[in-house]
Amino acid sequence: MDLSEFLDVFLEECFEGLEAMESGLLHLDEGTDLEEINTIFRAAHSIKGGSAAFGFDHISQFTHVMETLLDELRNGSRQVDKNIVDLLLASVDILREMVEGLKTDETPDEARVAELKKKLEMALADSGASSDPESETPPESDAPGEDQDQAEAASWHIRFIPGPDLFRDGNDPVRIFEALAELGSLRVRTDATNLPSLSELDPATCHLHWEATLEGAVTEEQIRETFSWVEGDCQLEISQTEAAPEAPSDKATVTETTAEPAAPAPAEKSAASVAKPAKTSPNRESGSIRVSIEKVDLLINLVGELVITQSMLNQAGLNQAQGGGASAEALLNGLAQLERNTRELQENMLQLRMLPINVAFNRFPRLVRDLCNKMGNKVDLVLTGEQTEVDKTVLEKIGDPLVHLVRNSLDHGLETPEVRAAAGKPEQGRLELSAQHESGNIVIRIIDDGAGLNREKILQKAIENGLVSDKDELSEERIDNLIFQPGFSTADKVSDLSGRGVGMDVVKRNINDLGGTVSIHSRQGEGSTVMIRLPLTLAILDGQLASIGEDTYILPLISIVESLQIRSENLNSVAGSSELYRFRDEYIPIIRLNSLLGNSGGIENLEQGLLVVVEAEGQHAGLFVDRLQEQQQVVIKSLETNFQQLEGVSGATILGDGQVALILDIPGLVHLFHKTRNQMTVPALAAAS
Repeated sequence: MDLSEFLDVFLEECFEGLEAMESGLLHLDEGTDLEEINTIFRAAHSIKGGSAAFGFDHISQFTHVMETLLDELRNGSRQVDKNIVDLLLASVDILREMVEGLKTDETPDEARVAELKKKLEMALADSGASSDPESETPPESDAPGEDQDQAEAASWHIRFIPGPDLFRDGNDPVRIFEALAELGSLRVRTDATNLPSLSELDPATCHLHWEATLEGAVTEEQIRETFSWVEGDCQLEISQTEAAPEAPSDKATVTETTAEPAAPAPAEKSAASVAKPAKTSPNRESGSIRVSIEKVDLLINLVGELVITQSMLNQAGLNQAQGGGASAEALLNGLAQLERNTRELQENMLQLRMLPINVAFNRFPRLVRDLCNKMGNKVDLVLTGEQTEVDKTVLEKIGDPLVHLVRNSLDHGLETPEVRAAAGKPEQGRLELSAQHESGNIVIRIIDDGAGLNREKILQKAIENGLVSDKDELSEERIDNLIFQPGFSTADKVSDLSGRGVGMDVVKRNINDLGGTVSIHSRQGEGSTVMIRLPLTLAILDGQLASIGEDTYILPLISIVESLQIRSENLNSVAGSSELYRFRDEYIPIIRLNSLLGNSGGIENLEQGLLVVVEAEGQHAGLFVDRLQEQQQVVIKSLETNFQQLEGVSGATILGDGQVALILDIPGLVHLFHKTRNQMTVPALAAAS
């Protein structure tokens, strides 16, 4: 019998049970609730029973110890306290890694599993822990997840081989090594053996890798946190030698490869040297999705309606062929019904991929709790709109940007209780995550009541970095959104949460890749609001058809501000070839799409065409087109899969008349325009000099 299908179901149920356990344990922080304890116990019992049935004894034995401790909480022989909750949360983390290991065929870190299992057994043996949370609970349980055995001074060897797109992604290895140097004594050696000849060198491609030695009282977690924003895009190996090894067997080596796994060593590994598996992102991509029976029944009914409509049209066609003279009215009615059924079928098929956004929101209570314990902050996390539905693909890819934005709010936005009290605010800060549907899109807001952005500091930093000139007059919104520029950071010192200048620009790029936009609005001393606007699905796009010459292009509606007739009195130009148009209180560049896209046709006289004002990266620009056609939903086809990737183009679609139309990437177009203009300006300046 093939058990693989049953195993997949078991793994999905394990992940659901682990999420229920974590959510229940976080609620226990707010007070003892017998029903919550029963829910946690039942989830642990199901995981133990299922793993035993499949022969996963390491999981069932570990869960059995957890279950025993939970049973004591359930029957009242042990009281709930912070130390017990922390220990059980750390156990859920380990259990999740063990279940992930079954899915990815990776061996869990046996040393960490054994260490935490021992802590659980010690908690069970400690009879005084049930009444006094400050009693004999082992000190290390106050900070579960930390590698306490690595806190002594040691020497670490780090091998860092980044991917070729390190620089393009906005990451700076110098900043990473500066952050490492904050942790201890650092020596770095650069390996340039893969550097090509000067004629073949692409300055945007990384050909180097580095080896470093770090000495000091540093934990592996601190080192990995430094490389957190390049994780998955590099090969990273970290090995630690104890300060005073007694024999070769006393060396504890931990190796992790975040890109392609390294070849296993021929020697047999001991429990202390088992490779630690790379952690799978909580918003993992899965090949299946659960669908309610109501949605399936609705699809079956719609298919039945399509069959009836097809019969009507066939009968009308048969009557026409036999000379019966089928009425035009019957044919038009059949076509109208076919259109309705097709549209309903399309909408309901998309609903199959829709999941509530609480799948992404569920991680944040734990994240906020752990970070507040670490930083000494008090924060009330409020989640609203958790049942708002979004496409599964969007949901899987929005998780990591949301995590960074929440961490940024906790690190830079929300003040410590002492600072808040001095400013006349409640000691407990407020962080709100909300989601809702607006105009066919999903809008996510991250709102905090912290200190807000320091615009003077942001502007000064931007001038120092050459992002803007001290003569530029920038609106408050433009200044706020400078934080999304590559490498931008106003942190006075590097922390293990943020401040390396490799985060907010990556967040923005990831959201743009999903066809969305991100912006920030701040009130100094009152707080900040980050707004993310995303399409509900990546399969279908609401687009505006625009004509240039004989070709038709699709402009995403989400990027369009308005369209207008060009008035000559609002036209202006600057030195070089730049054309500007006065749009309300600002001058925006005019992008002639026919020349930018290499289209030989199209109107040249600006007053005879239309200007479509779009927003990209917090700035407005005007796209000059011949005329606008209707708006319609289009099915996105990948150019990269079917042809090749084109700069400024995000995909293609097939229109009703069979014509292929390109879907324009608005941020990519604006970037291509500025790049092309700079390339044209430099030779002109050289000739003038």
